Amino acid sequence: MEIKVNFLENRRLEAKFDDFSVISDQPARYKGDGSAPGPFDFFLASSALCAAHFIRVYCLARDIPTEKIRLSQNNIVDPEDRYSQIFRIQVELPEDLSEKDRKGILRSAERCTVKRVVQNDPTFAIEAVDNLDEDAQALLTIQPDGERTRIPGKDLPLEDTIANITGILEKLGMQIEVGSWRNVVPNVWSLHIRDAASPMCFTNGKGATKESALCSALGEFIERLSCNFFYNDFYWGEAIASSDFVHRPDERWFPLRSDDLLPEGLLDEHCRAIYDPDGELCGSHLIDTNSGRRDRGIVAMPFVRQSDGETVYFPSNLIENLFLSNGMSAGNTRHEAQVQCLSEILERAVKKEIIEQEMALPEIPQEVLAKYPHIQEGIEALEARGFPVVVRDASLGGRYPVACVTLMNPQTCGVFASFGAHPSFEVALERSLTELLQGRSLEGMDDLPLPTFNSMAVTEPNNFVEHFIDSSGVVSWRFFSARSDYAFCEWDFSGTSGEEADHLFGILRDMGKEVYVAMYEELGLPACRILVPDYSEIYPVEDLVWDNTNMALDFREDILNLHRLQDDQLRALVERLDDSDIDIYTGIGTLIGVMFDEHSVWGQLTILELKLLIHLALQEHEEALDLVEMFLQFNDNHVTRNLFFRAVQAVLEITLDDELSLADYRYSLGRMFGEDTMAAAVGSVDGSVRFHGVTPTNTQLEGLEKHQRMLESYRKLHAARASGGVQSGVSQPGAAQGSATAQRH
Repeated sequence: MEIKVNFLENRRLEAKFDDFSVISDQPARYKGDGSAPGPFDFFLASSALCAAHFIRVYCLARDIPTEKIRLSQNNIVDPEDRYSQIFRIQVELPEDLSEKDRKGILRSAERCTVKRVVQNDPTFAIEAVDNLDEDAQALLTIQPDGERTRIPGKDLPLEDTIANITGILEKLGMQIEVGSWRNVVPNVWSLHIRDAASPMCFTNGKGATKESALCSALGEFIERLSCNFFYNDFYWGEAIASSDFVHRPDERWFPLRSDDLLPEGLLDEHCRAIYDPDGELCGSHLIDTNSGRRDRGIVAMPFVRQSDGETVYFPSNLIENLFLSNGMSAGNTRHEAQVQCLSEILERAVKKEIIEQEMALPEIPQEVLAKYPHIQEGIEALEARGFPVVVRDASLGGRYPVACVTLMNPQTCGVFASFGAHPSFEVALERSLTELLQGRSLEGMDDLPLPTFNSMAVTEPNNFVEHFIDSSGVVSWRFFSARSDYAFCEWDFSGTSGEEADHLFGILRDMGKEVYVAMYEELGLPACRILVPDYSEIYPVEDLVWDNTNMALDFREDILNLHRLQDDQLRALVERLDDSDIDIYTGIGTLIGVMFDEHSVWGQLTILELKLLIHLALQEHEEALDLVEMFLQFNDNHVTRNLFFRAVQAVLEITLDDELSLADYRYSLGRMFGEDTMAAAVGSVDGSVRFHGVTPTNTQLEGLEKHQRMLESYRKLHAARASGGVQSGVSQPGAAQGSATAQRH
């Protein structure tokens, strides 16, 4: 994590990271003002807070109340060496706690990350640089000198792939940092990387080795840049929206028709039959959220139809709403990227079919698993830690290159079914295992859902979305039946990358599916996006009409200009919100596609709270009281925000009661809620304070630092495309070697 420090007045310092700002000072005896803790005080507090965090995680997983648990830490300084200290952490536990949980809580405190880092003798490298912002990729580079690490069937060594991708990202001006590494069991690695300047741009990688996991994360980073996935859900601002191109230089704009029917040339007949089966889809449904340029029309991206090589234009809006990240990949060659992309499409579709139809899969025999000792070692390590593991063939009789590893947690009865796909049986199996533990600790397995015989819970559409996001959805007990629906098949479709891609395309062709491919190479590494209509969508087609993200366009401008609206404009805004039937607990950031600091009022603002604030501004007290009661009943907002609205509730109740006078209660209310809170509450009710806590902004997104960091990240990408791409100098395997990949295990 990158922490930038600013020198403030006197001895005060400011450390900035992510969306946080920490101020330190020195006591008066050291010529400071004593206005904040000192740097070493923060260090001491960090270990106590970290230990308490892991205790809470343990207790939450076991429904153990923490109200009666107390923790304290004292650091005992060696009188002869002040840098030699003992950190004594003491935990006071309730008497009725079982001996098992007492030991478990103390063991959980031992997992404190601060403690483990200190005990591991961290190294501090202090150096001068010409420009902090240009010192990129400091934690990523693995020098491609000496021995190279080759993965079976892959032509480019992992070290070269890492060097190539980090070079591309450096030329883009993106400083990538490692957020975390995990190696819970042998031969299973995962890590989290992010753009230091824009941490919302992040990816997770997984692999059997540290290098393959890093390749996985970096490859996914390039993939998501190439396909604009990091920025999909957000408003890109007026400057980008007015550029020659918004998404890509090869985009095409289709003007809206006066009758709002779909413009000619958009999609093909095959896709129109799928996405507009009842003739309800309008051109206005397909305006992209990112630019919001109704006047320009519908922006669409070119894809090549594989059956005949024709170009078909898909609306950006349609891709964003229905496909999410399904069907995106990057590799060192086109075929390599396509193999990964098609593998994931088949994996997710087969997984959905298995889960929704509550199939029972055949186990992979032990004699077959024994052929892959590195995979077996990881499985045995999980078993030794108390997690039964079942390894299954998900190929449905050898038709699809898919495997499945299922973990059970006997302590909570939860299960986790992890799927992986690749033409190579070994790689598919390895991906199933590494996916299981990607970004997870074994303690993280405590919140897995229980299996069920309730078919409706399994087939419910949102369950598949949960499985797509992080495989945390519900599975049927029928999945564990010893009577499998298919016989085991030891399949293998491996070959050169070109042969593997042809085979995967052939599977879809034999199913009667039309496939559309877009290749992106301007960043210096091939990436692709593949769409298989009526097969690879994540959300239902109906969302284009009934739950389209571009509903943001009906509200975005007014909400960003909230403080400048006249009463009639405010009344019109709240009426549109009422008429929209959008869930009132939807966050405003989600609604309008703006990234707020989640710790700010904007970041926690919901439609319900916004309507409440508007009614207060309009002096509509009865409507405001109804909403404030609803807000307080179902709200999990910050404690100070709750306090404010409890004060508002009291003031509203007094104001609306003709027999009560606020002056009679003002002193007591001030003692209860605090004078600052009461002043804001009274001002909100009498109209002198409007939209308390909601800082003014505008359509230029002024003051929204987190969103501006995201926009700056996209501007780097946009500028690279406008200039013709990144000249990467990426090393490539020779023609005789076939194709190679940044392998995403």
